[in-house]
Amino acid sequence: MIRTMARLRARPGCEQAVQSAWRAVAGQVGGLAGNLRQELLLDADDARSFVVVTEWADEAALRDYRNGPVAARFADAVRPLREPSAAERELVMRDPEGEASTLFVDVEVTVPAARLAEFQHGYPQVRARMAGVPGYLREDLLREPDSDTFHIFAEWASAAEFFRWIGNPAHAQEEAGPIAPFLLRDFRRRLFHSAARPDSSRAPSTGKEINVHTTTDVLIVGAGPTGLTAAVELARRGIECRVIEKQATPPGHADKAIGVHCRTMEIWAEQGIVRDAMDAGIWLTGNMVFVNGVQTHRMSWELPELPYAHLGLPQYETERILTERLATLGVRPRRGVELITFTQDDDGVLATVATAAGEETIRAKYLVGCDGAHSRVRELLGLTFSGGLGRFPQLFMLGDVDVDWDMPAGHLLRFMHETDGRMDGMLVCVPLRGESRYRIATLAPPRFFAQTGGQDAPPGFSEELAEPTLADVQAALDHLAPPGTLASNLRWSSVFRISHGIVDRYGAGRVFVAGDAAHLHPPAGGQGMNTGIQDAWNLAWKLALAVRGVAAPGLLDSYETERRPEGEEIVGRAVRMAFTDELDRDDLKRQFLQEMSMLLSYSDSPLVGESLSAPDALRNGPGPGDRAPDAGGLDRQGVGHPLRLHELTGGTKHTLLVYADGSADEGLGTAVGKLCADVRRQASGQIDVYLLLSPDARAPRLLDPPVVRDAAGEFRAAYGLTGAALYLVRPDGHVGFRSQPIDADALSKNLQLVFGGRR
Repeated sequence: MIRTMARLRARPGCEQAVQSAWRAVAGQVGGLAGNLRQELLLDADDARSFVVVTEWADEAALRDYRNGPVAARFADAVRPLREPSAAERELVMRDPEGEASTLFVDVEVTVPAARLAEFQHGYPQVRARMAGVPGYLREDLLREPDSDTFHIFAEWASAAEFFRWIGNPAHAQEEAGPIAPFLLRDFRRRLFHSAARPDSSRAPSTGKEINVHTTTDVLIVGAGPTGLTAAVELARRGIECRVIEKQATPPGHADKAIGVHCRTMEIWAEQGIVRDAMDAGIWLTGNMVFVNGVQTHRMSWELPELPYAHLGLPQYETERILTERLATLGVRPRRGVELITFTQDDDGVLATVATAAGEETIRAKYLVGCDGAHSRVRELLGLTFSGGLGRFPQLFMLGDVDVDWDMPAGHLLRFMHETDGRMDGMLVCVPLRGESRYRIATLAPPRFFAQTGGQDAPPGFSEELAEPTLADVQAALDHLAPPGTLASNLRWSSVFRISHGIVDRYGAGRVFVAGDAAHLHPPAGGQGMNTGIQDAWNLAWKLALAVRGVAAPGLLDSYETERRPEGEEIVGRAVRMAFTDELDRDDLKRQFLQEMSMLLSYSDSPLVGESLSAPDALRNGPGPGDRAPDAGGLDRQGVGHPLRLHELTGGTKHTLLVYADGSADEGLGTAVGKLCADVRRQASGQIDVYLLLSPDARAPRLLDPPVVRDAAGEFRAAYGLTGAALYLVRPDGHVGFRSQPIDADALSKNLQLVFGGRR
């Protein structure tokens, strides 16, 4: 993609005439082959200065425009209106691919009219502060006519210096502070590299260029929990993304996932939505299983060591909360837009989508298919289910109903009936928010199977074949629930068939699949949605590094390497659990923690590693690939309350935790300072470093990294530490590397697996 920005200054009194001349040709420019964007911006500091912005799919499209009648028509129209000036110039830019000496940053920010004075007062202060930032060259403030949208268009000496600046958390206050509130609301950032003017000697256009309507870094197909999670994580990192969704309206009733796992709650805490989820949901406090009317076990899920308990929240609420969070990052899904097809090459993906106004094309660097059980992306990639797609022969029904009985609140209830050791009846009741409200799942009455003609329903969990009645629900309760149980207020119901399977690959080239597009689960354990969220959580930070050009060559391959074995294990476990009372009664707690993804580990990943001086070193701490546990009681100078470890490791970067106790060498401070500088350079600024000291350790004189005291000893205990050691925590909260003692060379080699050793 190529962007041009041409500046012109109107003669006194000709400002409106210039705008009229542009409006007369703007539609014609937009209709040219290869045009992606066209607009006229005003210089916010000079009412007579304008910037004509155009974007093109390739050099040929731009050359055809420059040599064609539309450009000539506009030039003729504005020639008598413009004021010749030495300041006039045209910039030609490209998408930021590879290395380039100059980086241009276009930050699009919305300024409500009621707060315009506040923005206009703060912006000059920001521009003055930026003058002292290394690598910063200059910037313009532009405004879209008759709009509350501004563009801060800045020029930097290099991408490395720009990312080094934004990688410092202090920049938000030190330089951007006066306008930071606007940058936290609704903004979009795009990056460009300088480019030479297209060579007019090249071969002429064939006239067959595709008219690309939109360009973006990542196109996400599907606005369910998986797609929304991926979009939030990309947007949090400043990566431009577009989300399209086939369904024109969001879902409105609880016919999908309900259970939100403990690990998902940790992720939501990181994304800033955990409080919204807790306010909208209810806690699932335990479960009970009955076989032939006899209670076989009861377990409390309120375990004190969990960071969050198991939450009950309908999927439509999950999607609402994620959509609202995404909106604060400046991204809104386009609903009623369906993917038709796509092609890909070495540089990106070209997707064709259907909208209410007709077909459009979208150019993206990467595409992620989060489009569910009937995934179009999966189909177009030619992915197949390993071993075939499995389907249970039974039909099931769902219902949202009030249940009157004497059962403990907050418990998930499973009633099963067995004859001669074989299950022939099943009822699962999951509490919902509301008085005595449950989502029930049970075998459908035989008449519904007859409606299908004995044929399999298409894959998916919510394929509606008919609408069971309240009498059907009551019949299931009469058969399996305690005597006297009554159902009322049936809000909705449906019939579905359970499908299960996992695709042979999680992607190909620049296209990936996640969530139900990659794996289908029986509903036992509520694994589907949570596993999809974990897919997106794993993939997004890697995609962000790839878009920025700082990812190692094999980093994106690790998405399948890490996530597919987990998906395979979860699908298998869910299938085994679907028609049994329990898998392992001897260790119900461990089974619950496993289902909640609290024991998830990427220990077999090629990205993770360690360097230990003795086999027993760090044996009581998390291993490579394990979830990095939280710890409290941390003391940081200037903070009047104890901190938690996840307050340090949270964010969008890797975090290096260097630990030392009283036995550490006196030269530790010098070594840690050098290590900090080296890893930040190697990771292109995408890493935070902290020195954690035991209560008896002497604090070295350090300006960097920050020093935090393990005052309560919780970090030492949780990570099994003595002497000097380090842990590298990935952006997804898993241990990437650890060493005892500190092994800088081994750490550098591990970072090369992620960042490719770029300096």
